[in-house]
Amino acid sequence: MRKKWVSAATVIAGAVSMAHGQATSVKSSAVEAFGKGVQIYTCKAAGTDYAWTLKAPEATLSDVKGKLIGKHFAGPTWQANDGSSVMGEPLNVSPSPNAGAIPWIVLHAKSHEGDGVMATVDYVVRTRTEGGVAPSTGCNAGRIDAEVRVPYSAIYLFFRH
Repeated sequence: MRKKWVSAATVIAGAVSMAHGQATSVKSSAVEAFGKGVQIYTCKAAGTDYAWTLKAPEATLSDVKGKLIGKHFAGPTWQANDGSSVMGEPLNVSPSPNAGAIPWIVLHAKSHEGDGVMATVDYVVRTRTEGGVAPSTGCNAGRIDAEVRVPYSAIYLFFRH
């Protein structure tokens, strides 16, 4: 199963490279991380109705051996244990093939902080998502600003230059 996802990462990296005119060079993966945590939603007025709106993710990032290597939070931002971080902006969003899971997404690095492992990340890919979808009920006039924390997990791939 892991080989299948490494191959998928190579294909994604190739597509990202080709999109930027680098058809002969494939970017190497800087980090592959398992994200586990919650998507935090807030009940907000949406016109004449009410809806759960994403406030922020809150997750830990672990390597393939289960070692904690960082965290994911609002921005969206990913921060490594060395203090370096990357903030992303969405380029492409695709529905997850898993019902009830948040979308898969490709993000371009918008900004960086620090000199560590995240300092040279150009793209972040969120894939293999499970859970995390906002509730379809429970947000109403009596619950404005209420929060819900919905468990989720995902694989994050970080591509660098």
